[in-house]
Amino acid sequence: MAEQEQQKQGAGADGASEFEAMFEESLRAVKPGGIVKGRVVGITSTHVLIDVGYKSEGQIPIHEFTDRDGNVSAKVGDDVDVYFDSSENESGGIQLSRLRAENLKVWDEIEKAFNEGQGIEGLIVGKVKGGFKVEIGIAAFLPGSHVDIRPNRNLDRFIGTRDRFAIIKFNRMRGNVVLSRRELLEKERGELKQEILKVLEEGVILEGVIKNITGYGAFVDLGGIDGILHISDMSWGRISHPSEIVQVGETVKVVVLKFDTEKERISLGMKQLTPDPWQTVADKYRVGTRVQGKVISIMDYGAFVELESGIEGLIHISEMSWTRKVTHPSKLLQVNQQVEVVVLNVDPGHRRISLGLKQVMANPWEAARDKYPVGTVVSGPVRNITDFGIFVGIEEGIDGLVHISDLHWTKKVKHPSELYKKGDVVEAKVLGVNVENERFSLGIKQMTSDPWKAVADKYPVGSKLKGQVTSVPDFGVFVRIDEGVEGLIHVSQLSTERVDKPASLYKVGDEVEAEVVSIDLNDRKIGLSVRALRRSEERQEMENYLKKEKEGGRFSFESLLGDELRLDRDDEGGRGRKGRN
Repeated sequence: MAEQEQQKQGAGADGASEFEAMFEESLRAVKPGGIVKGRVVGITSTHVLIDVGYKSEGQIPIHEFTDRDGNVSAKVGDDVDVYFDSSENESGGIQLSRLRAENLKVWDEIEKAFNEGQGIEGLIVGKVKGGFKVEIGIAAFLPGSHVDIRPNRNLDRFIGTRDRFAIIKFNRMRGNVVLSRRELLEKERGELKQEILKVLEEGVILEGVIKNITGYGAFVDLGGIDGILHISDMSWGRISHPSEIVQVGETVKVVVLKFDTEKERISLGMKQLTPDPWQTVADKYRVGTRVQGKVISIMDYGAFVELESGIEGLIHISEMSWTRKVTHPSKLLQVNQQVEVVVLNVDPGHRRISLGLKQVMANPWEAARDKYPVGTVVSGPVRNITDFGIFVGIEEGIDGLVHISDLHWTKKVKHPSELYKKGDVVEAKVLGVNVENERFSLGIKQMTSDPWKAVADKYPVGSKLKGQVTSVPDFGVFVRIDEGVEGLIHVSQLSTERVDKPASLYKVGDEVEAEVVSIDLNDRKIGLSVRALRRSEERQEMENYLKKEKEGGRFSFESLLGDELRLDRDDEGGRGRKGRN
């Protein structure tokens, strides 16, 4: 008791006089069963002594004044609200409770907030089944569906946060309180939405928070209402995903591009806040100029190079190397690699710039054209064989093509592999170098003279030759004239008489005499005729006969006329048979 007296004296004279006045008033007003004002007059290791102006003091267990860290929050002289539970107990003290007083005050606040539709502040302290436990002076329940406006996958992020909550329902007797954070958020959003709608129109610049990101864009919370920021309106440059530009929770500036008042649908833009760099691109990047850039994306068909912010060009795979057959751009380039390129074409209307990587280096095809003029003989290995010809290695990265038609003058080659295999070293003559199409044409048959031309010189039209039958189709007979050179005797030219089936006259291997009636070196065709040969022989016989008669003086005008009439009848008969054939 001496310790208590010293603590009372420590309160000071001013405090004593004030307390005496309060004490006298309390004697008349203080009654058990309510919240009263008290003053801390002493603190022991187990209790805090409270004087409420009653005839005796009350003791409250010290744990009601101890925080979570074990610190005692009370000190002598503090005024506190306590609940006066009952009058003097057996030990002569009165029963007081600070926790019960605070609990009653909390319930009063809960009831007031519920009746007035106001929120109450609280701390989300942990998760429970179906939601969260919230400390608002007492333990309250927050359903998981009421923690946010939209479903949220990461609910753990709310633990430890302090916020305001609406009271959905409460029961003082059972000690139950159900809260909703979503209800207050929706109310706030509704109020903000009305404010935003007042100023919302096309061209207005607003601030918003990135709420959600999809593959085609991002949803921006403008405060009570959401807008869609399409991926094409995020940057003047090319981006593959919105996350390259914005992140969830990030505050961004946007401009209203379109506003549908009926559907409350808002289209937003970010790139429109800066000038369009494509308006000046034609003057800045002229065709033929060399520029520096950074590879930002690689596709199967080429690589995109950023020349400046918002300006990108494409290096097509065909413009990457003069001689290498690039199967994929990643074989030559990597993302973030700095490259020097040449501007090939600029199309501001379609926002396209074509770039060339190989154009930075000298064109080896131009050098090859100068080095290998037409007629030059080259030698190299067969590097590849296709259905249409063989490719012969000329230099590193440059192959020449010998087309199947230029492999042999006379052989009918069905596939080049009949004559050559990979690795064979061949000699060929340069037929031409096409720099624009990057083609090097070679010919192997041109290394020797054309046998058809030799045959044409040897057997001009009207000459007689001998040959061997090589085949007998229904339309005539093929005759071998020289090595690899054949002529055709059409069925109509096999005889002076009508012939229905050539096989009735000739078989393979037979020797045939015929007259050359036509030569076409371009199409490699020689026309032969047995009938023409017979006519020529008949004329020759007639000429010889007339010559003899003239020399002997034994011919007459009538005999000569008879011979001519006979020849004319033969001509008419031949033409008729030819027409029937």
